[in-house]
Amino acid sequence: MAELEYIEGYPAYMHELLQRVHASREKRKTYVPEAMSMEEQQKVLKLHPDYAPGGKRNISVGPNKGDVAPEPVADLLEAYPLVGSEEIDISSADFDVDIMVIGGGLAGTAAAIWANIQGVPADRILLVNKLRHGDANSIMAEGGTQAADREIDSLDRHYLDSMGGGHFTNKPDVLRGLVEDAPFVMHWLHELGAMIDKNEDGTFVEKWGGGTSVRRLHSCKDYTGLEEFRVIRDEFRSRKIGCIEHYPAIELLTDGEGTVTGAVLYNLETGEYKIVQAKATILATGGFGRLHIRGFPTTNHYGATADGLVLAYRAGAKLRDTDTVQYHPTGAAYPIQIVGYLLTEKLRSSGAQPVNVDGDSFVFPLEPRDVEASAIIRECYVRDKGIETPTGLRGVWLDTPMIEVKNGEGYIKKAFPGMDRMFSRYDIDMTNNPVLVFPTLHYQNGGVETDPQGRTTLDGLWVAGEVSGGVHGKNRLMGNSTLDTMVYGRRSGMSAAEYVKGGAEQGKLTLEHQTSYVKMLKEADVPPERRSPILLPEYRGKEALARMIDVF
Repeated sequence: MAELEYIEGYPAYMHELLQRVHASREKRKTYVPEAMSMEEQQKVLKLHPDYAPGGKRNISVGPNKGDVAPEPVADLLEAYPLVGSEEIDISSADFDVDIMVIGGGLAGTAAAIWANIQGVPADRILLVNKLRHGDANSIMAEGGTQAADREIDSLDRHYLDSMGGGHFTNKPDVLRGLVEDAPFVMHWLHELGAMIDKNEDGTFVEKWGGGTSVRRLHSCKDYTGLEEFRVIRDEFRSRKIGCIEHYPAIELLTDGEGTVTGAVLYNLETGEYKIVQAKATILATGGFGRLHIRGFPTTNHYGATADGLVLAYRAGAKLRDTDTVQYHPTGAAYPIQIVGYLLTEKLRSSGAQPVNVDGDSFVFPLEPRDVEASAIIRECYVRDKGIETPTGLRGVWLDTPMIEVKNGEGYIKKAFPGMDRMFSRYDIDMTNNPVLVFPTLHYQNGGVETDPQGRTTLDGLWVAGEVSGGVHGKNRLMGNSTLDTMVYGRRSGMSAAEYVKGGAEQGKLTLEHQTSYVKMLKEADVPPERRSPILLPEYRGKEALARMIDVF
């Protein structure tokens, strides 16, 4: 390819296309496509990677045998353990605690705090993390947190919005817990000192989110997750709760009769193992974005490799909604250095519009995420109305200057400093020019099945946050993820604490659950070299190149 000339951060060949967007902006001030009917949504959803042919297969072993899952997820579930009882001594523990929390994002940190508030001593709680405390998708969350805390809103309305967004497949009692606790969570964050955006009269600023019927999105500019985690981690540290870093869990321990009794940890730096015995274990390991389902780029942090799913499933926990993955409609499509990075939905709720190669607005900006993503895919690969980048990826314009038109000059730098900084590094001024976007792998909708207190189908095991399944059904609404982490971090922490205080005994430490699982793997002819969890993604060789999406 000949060397390209760049003007204002874009290749010169894109400048005629940029002018089409500028020329159509006046018309788009008053015209925006209407929201789709349910029939129109169902039609466009056929293009979504969840429904497009290929990329999935049936799980062949375990509690969810016969269910459909993305191939990389099924491969990890159908894999041999990294370590067995013949390779490691589990007869004595290095750590003896009442509650172990695996995962140090918003969910795990909140769980540890609330277990302590509920009466479990800080020195009887241990949080273990694969990377550093806070290396999680939580701190990358930008848009906001939903909570129905205004008179114009209601818990029923939040519930119905979320149920509709999830295609009415959400687990009703778990979703009810989410929306009922949301106002309390916002109050708790505020009391901890989170700098939540406010109006001049001191009330919370509340924004639209895709699929919502009223404004209920609370945010901290476009650093919402980072700010929420800042105050929650400060609270965690002030309580002097135990925490060890760079020690991912590679296997749960059980008593041989279906109760989880601890975990095997592995030090990423030294290669040594540690054994933790715990009366209650809370999994808060996040999602699987770094599996790059169907070749998509991802918004996820480096450690998001489905560890919690693997550990819980091998121990016998039931999963649900394993067939569904959320692709955020607006991931960066250009420049190549930031492909897949998140462009928060709040840009669209503030006025930014998806626009095609002709400068036309082609979709209501705040459809539910799976519908919005599908419409962008249709524009790029069915209608051939996308913009091709120098690397061959396609995208549509997100007309961010429209935010300034709607809200006044300077609004982007005030409300979206992170977004503005990200593009300015590549000489792109999003206040004057649109940016290129395409869907990016964002969220694990399904996960380990849970009840309204975070309990799994295994005694002694709770889950919280993205590793759980049920609350979001087959599609999560914006702002319900950070809410999920804090609501079910709190609920699981409190429930585990009551379990411990109610006289739970420490069970024996075994890896007996592996025996039956390995037998199933052998009967299914799973290759013995396939091992899980993978802990960290592989990017050497061809995997380091720009990914080519395989759906189209």
